[in-house]
Amino acid sequence: MNFDAAREIMVDSQIRPNDVTDAPIVSAFLRTPREAFVPNSRKSVAYSELEIATSPERSLWIPRDTAKLIKLAAIKPSDIVLVIGAGAGYEAALISHLSETVIALEETTALVDAMAARFATLGLDRAVAVEGRIEAGLPDQAPFDVIYVCGMVETIPDAWTAQLAEGGRLVAVVMDSEGLGRGTVFTKAGDTVAARDAFDACPPKFTQFDRKRSFVF
Repeated sequence: MNFDAAREIMVDSQIRPNDVTDAPIVSAFLRTPREAFVPNSRKSVAYSELEIATSPERSLWIPRDTAKLIKLAAIKPSDIVLVIGAGAGYEAALISHLSETVIALEETTALVDAMAARFATLGLDRAVAVEGRIEAGLPDQAPFDVIYVCGMVETIPDAWTAQLAEGGRLVAVVMDSEGLGRGTVFTKAGDTVAARDAFDACPPKFTQFDRKRSFVF
């Protein structure tokens, strides 16, 4: 299979038509081999409009959703970025082409070691894989200019927004009470964090951030 051709087709059919035409973002997608981040059995569909499980509770989103959330983050070349629940590391790899440094946070040694090996193989020296609890973020390395969340959530932990720099942005797909997901950016200004939603999406969810259900008779 010609992965280079498939990558160009993905960009031309799934990313540019969905209002992601920024040259740096398009270039990041063209430079990042999506097939390197999926299981061998799924490489033939790496560039299809599909969500692809990469490990238990971790998946690559459809390219359209990833591209739109990256655009919403408005990442600058000087930014330090934290990727929450980075999984196989695809989003961190993309962001490494847009930022100064990207830290990919995962909860198991196996996922972190696999990410580090992929980053090294691909020569991504601006991407670093780190082990830790995703709900805690990475307070020792804060503040961050951008925090990117790789799973849909119902709630945003205070620990995440507390780790934003002044003017920093946290981007995530947030599920509302009706079960609909919205790509949302949270921006820190002083002691406040303002939210703005931008697009509909329903990627795989991080269930550990579900709202606590109240008891109903």
